[in-house]
Amino acid sequence: MEYTIQKLSQMAGISTRTLRYYDEIGLLKPARINSSGYRIYGQKEVDLLQQIMFYRELGVELTIIKEILGSKDFNELKALESHLHKLLAQKQQLELLIANVTKTMEYKKGLIEMTDKEKFEGFKKKLIDENEQKYGKEIREKYGDEQVEESNRKLLNMTKEQYDSFVKLEQELMDTLEAALVTGDPAGELAQKAADLHRQWLSFTWPSYSKEAHAGLARMYVDDERFTAYYDKRKPGMASFLRDAVMIYTGMDKQ
Repeated sequence: MEYTIQKLSQMAGISTRTLRYYDEIGLLKPARINSSGYRIYGQKEVDLLQQIMFYRELGVELTIIKEILGSKDFNELKALESHLHKLLAQKQQLELLIANVTKTMEYKKGLIEMTDKEKFEGFKKKLIDENEQKYGKEIREKYGDEQVEESNRKLLNMTKEQYDSFVKLEQELMDTLEAALVTGDPAGELAQKAADLHRQWLSFTWPSYSKEAHAGLARMYVDDERFTAYYDKRKPGMASFLRDAVMIYTGMDKQ
């Protein structure tokens, strides 16, 4: 079945202006232009639009969507399976937050008891799910499922005070690292303080600490562009500077 741009926009619930823009940037071209000059879309374009809208719902930028869909390795069924996995994770997170809000309302009304730990379960679970989606595959390959699951359990079991300290320590780490970066000396006092703060921060969730694992993670911050982006969004070069500081802190720079 074929659709004009007007009919496709109505069926998909998006504007004709959006469809024209997708055409302009080469993301979704019509199957053909009819004799009257109207864009005509076929089944292939309908299916492609559905994929685009799935990715948009998941927060993926248009430039990235274009790369994904244009790849010769793109597999529609695998993409759908990936969408389903991510949407189910979002559903689980929403259900957890809804349950948390409902429970908090009942607690405020004096109907039930609620521990401080329970008040933060939804937020900690969200942090775990986000980390799993972004970095789960690489972290599990490097450290193993058992260690990752134990780390997640430690985070979920944090008390309110522990969680507050965890968040506060990360902020102190980032502030110290940014100040150390200005010195340009990864062996300096500020840089080594940042490396120690990083160790303390990791210890909140790591089952056990080792210098080798600490250094290995610091290397990953530079080897994987997603980790690099997390630190470098604060100031370019922070990821590699942290790696160098940690390598010196752990003594791994001499190996």
